[in-house]
Amino acid sequence: MCGMPSADTTQVNLDESEPVRPTREDEIAASGSELIGGPVGRRALLGTSWWSPVRVVALVAIGMFALGMVQKLPCYDGAWFFGASSQYTHACYSDIPHLYQGRGFADGLVPYFDQLPGDMEYLEYPVLTGVFMEVASWLTPGSGSIQDQEQWYWMVNAGMLMACAAIIAVCTVRTQRRRPWDGLLVALAPAFALTATINWDLLAVALLAAAMLMWSRKRPLAFGVLVGLATAAKFYPFLVLGPLLVLCWRASKWREFGTALLGAVGAWLIVNLPVMLLAPEGWAKFYGFSRERGVDFGSVYLVISQRMDIQITPDAANTYAMLLMLLACAGIAAMTFTAPRRPRFAQMAFLIVAVFILTNKVYSPQYVLWLVPLAVLARPRWRDFLIWQACEVMYFLGIWMYLAYTTSGDAHKGLPAEGYHLAIVLHLLGTLYLCAVVVRDIYLPERDVVRRAGDDDPAGGVLDGAEDVFVLGPAARPTSREGHPAGAPVEWGSRDPVDRSL
Repeated sequence: MCGMPSADTTQVNLDESEPVRPTREDEIAASGSELIGGPVGRRALLGTSWWSPVRVVALVAIGMFALGMVQKLPCYDGAWFFGASSQYTHACYSDIPHLYQGRGFADGLVPYFDQLPGDMEYLEYPVLTGVFMEVASWLTPGSGSIQDQEQWYWMVNAGMLMACAAIIAVCTVRTQRRRPWDGLLVALAPAFALTATINWDLLAVALLAAAMLMWSRKRPLAFGVLVGLATAAKFYPFLVLGPLLVLCWRASKWREFGTALLGAVGAWLIVNLPVMLLAPEGWAKFYGFSRERGVDFGSVYLVISQRMDIQITPDAANTYAMLLMLLACAGIAAMTFTAPRRPRFAQMAFLIVAVFILTNKVYSPQYVLWLVPLAVLARPRWRDFLIWQACEVMYFLGIWMYLAYTTSGDAHKGLPAEGYHLAIVLHLLGTLYLCAVVVRDIYLPERDVVRRAGDDDPAGGVLDGAEDVFVLGPAARPTSREGHPAGAPVEWGSRDPVDRSL
């Protein structure tokens, strides 16, 4: 391989008016487009009709979400209420109807302030998610049987989560302006549709997707506020501030990072501080529950403990997860400083969240939602995305079939532990595969689908096209490519419509 160009001599040369069309550069997208009349460009006039990419992707996302709701129909009609294992054999389980009564919403209890009967003394969700759940309970009719109310509660939540799904799709389309059709990957992701109404994760995913959009538009304060709100809804979104720190360090964008950090901290405090001061025990429940929770479904620790018949305590699992996460963070930081060109923000955001998922002591099937929009921005390649999604769908089926097996008594309907362990391994391998191709793109930017099209970092905001100031390793000693004198501006990759070697 020829020497890489200097980071500070790399410039972007692109036509903002020319969108990238996946059907011209991606074999899978081109083949799939035959179902609707062939690749875009042959029978479609972009920008000349009501059917803009944003509207198309949003409508497809809503349609897929509706199909996911239909998939829950066997549970809605009875499996949530009659027979413990039937909701697993139909793979239609959802936390939402069960927690309507289990967390006191049916009785009008106020989250965090009113103590719950049973072992779970307070609501074990972050504050903004608790607010979301409470608002849905206000919109749920209080008349009729408890089954009717739980059905209504799920339906109300599904409507609110559908709005979140549309926001995610629209934000993904708009974040990388020249690649609007990549948003179809989010809209058509099968694991997205299957897991969207299991829990309330889409709220945090939508807020983080909006934050990524704001950063791409060079609005660091709005980005920070949205990250803070997302973190108030779920724990993981604050992780993206880590890679953003090292990216801004390499580009010397300290002011923008400081603005984003202040916005995130301020927004998180505005949401959490009132509950923290007025109901400290209820507020702390989420953090205590997360710390005390044992090794659970989907984690590599579960496979190890069950296959090797060893007991991994919650403290030990926390220690292992923390050490692995710190090692991964150090590796990501080193990669950021030594890559031949500063990695794209979306690539680093995807990697840090993926590492958190891989090292965590639990992997609920809806956690895939955290990665879907980040994966689309990091590696908008249909083949790789669908390989990963196939692994996640197998895990989705695996966990429900395993629970069906363990709850069906002597009938043993479903998947035994060995089969479930295989599903966990498939999930881990699929996520690791996508991480591997993203890392390859970082060290070989000419293999990056986004940079091949002529962009630098379209989701990077102030980082897009910025000079690399702090660089370590070989990247700090610029060499020249064949045919380009040292110091000459070089465009990453090529604009060939299809590269079959990828």
